[in-house]
Amino acid sequence: MPATIAQRIDALDWAGIEQDLDRYGCAAVPQLVTPPECDALAALYSRDDLFRSRVVMARHGFGRGEYKYFDYPLPDMIGQLRTVMYPHLVPVANRWNEAMGIDVRYPPKHADFIDRCHDAGQVRPTPLILQYGEGDYNCLHQDLYGEHVFPLQVAILLSEPGRDFTGGEFVMTEQRPRMQSRAEVVPLAKGDAVVFTVNSRPVEGARGPYRVKLRHGVSRLRSGRRYTVGVIFHDAL
Repeated sequence: MPATIAQRIDALDWAGIEQDLDRYGCAAVPQLVTPPECDALAALYSRDDLFRSRVVMARHGFGRGEYKYFDYPLPDMIGQLRTVMYPHLVPVANRWNEAMGIDVRYPPKHADFIDRCHDAGQVRPTPLILQYGEGDYNCLHQDLYGEHVFPLQVAILLSEPGRDFTGGEFVMTEQRPRMQSRAEVVPLAKGDAVVFTVNSRPVEGARGPYRVKLRHGVSRLRSGRRYTVGVIFHDAL
């Protein structure tokens, strides 16, 4: 029997993921989702009953393309991705906040963190599916949504580069104090995930850790169609 998504998540090399997050602010996770699961998730985009809102990026200056936010209750796999990945990322999130002098600490279970969000009025779910066509792109941005922000999030590519689309690379930039920005391009195949920084992360300097800000986006699609699932762990106002 194929491993369930929860079993696959628990079996990941989390020590290696943590090391890459510390070095680069992002970490690639090969083949987290199977091709049939990718196709099933991408097919959800046509199910308007599953979503709370649709955003056409060009209307807001976000880029080109569109995305839809899931409504509660989340589809089972989306809910599992959120619930099972979160505890593995909490140690990194808490350690980063300590290094950056941020007092916030995150509870071990995702349900308890969501309760914290909801108590502050952040009650709208944030997992989403993004759809891009030829010429579409996503401007560099951060997914913050309110006071309570979990410092890491996940994107999963549901389409096959070179077959379903060309271009459309996942891109991050890191803004370092008094230095030029650093760019990071993460090559992904269908079913691969990338774990990455939402806002800030600590970097070790000569006088101890300092804070850098990161933004993420997607470069222009040359051809085809590209679907991605975004797993954000905090909810929105």
